[in-house]
Amino acid sequence: MPPRFGIVLCLGLAMAWARPASADLLFSTGTTDGLMGMASRPGGTSGANQETEAADDFITTAPHTIINSATFVGLLPGGVNPSTDISQVVVELYRVFPLDSDTTRTPNVPTRMNSPSDVEFAGRDSAASQLSFTTSVLNTSATVNNSVDTGIHPSPNQMTLGEGQVSGQSVQFSVTFATQFDLTPGHYFFVPQVLLANPDDHFLWMSAPRPIVGGTGPISPALQTWIRNAQLDPDWLRVGTDIVGTGAFNGTFSLSRQAVPEPTSLALIALGGAILVGASRRRPV
Repeated sequence: MPPRFGIVLCLGLAMAWARPASADLLFSTGTTDGLMGMASRPGGTSGANQETEAADDFITTAPHTIINSATFVGLLPGGVNPSTDISQVVVELYRVFPLDSDTTRTPNVPTRMNSPSDVEFAGRDSAASQLSFTTSVLNTSATVNNSVDTGIHPSPNQMTLGEGQVSGQSVQFSVTFATQFDLTPGHYFFVPQVLLANPDDHFLWMSAPRPIVGGTGPISPALQTWIRNAQLDPDWLRVGTDIVGTGAFNGTFSLSRQAVPEPTSLALIALGGAILVGASRRRPV
């Protein structure tokens, strides 16, 4: 076989058999169920518009999982224009307590078992050009049956039963990370935050069915959503068990990872390179 033909054949087969180089769905909780809306926004340290974080979990098993994009669905007030009235989007990842946490102090919540850690593991912020995002309106007349927004309090006053039904428009955020997340095997929490142009307007992350019935299917162990505001920080409360008093919820989100070539493709590329090197060594001077 002529060397050049071997090179072309190996590289051609590798390109044909390789998986796409852009993205591959890692995890998804499916579509929203309309049961719960959870505040999650950057902001100040006190008052009704203080920073609030809602978190839901996912698991990675590969030696390195490169996450390059994500989606999540939230409820926005009806008068908000998703194309012009989004000031900031933040995505944070947390590990599971007690990692990245101070275990020597006394928590101000019923439990920290299976909660996110005290401090974030990694984060990306549109204000720092670390991520870009687009929005898509899914439903101009959407409703969540219950909500947790400003009613987040330390023990013993944590159970408020929620703040009631909220209506607005459901919007999907599609986020691309300028610097990808490189994760080792582990259990993580995903935290999306959205700040609107009018800080008195609040984004609510919409819940998805629990256990997961669509998306990529159930995970085990599956943890429920947790939430905290700046005044509760570094503690977290369970949206269902601690605040609403019943049930447990997932957040609506998906994560995509960087796809890598199949081992067969990598072997063919290496073989093509070896043929190229061999051919160059046999070339007459």
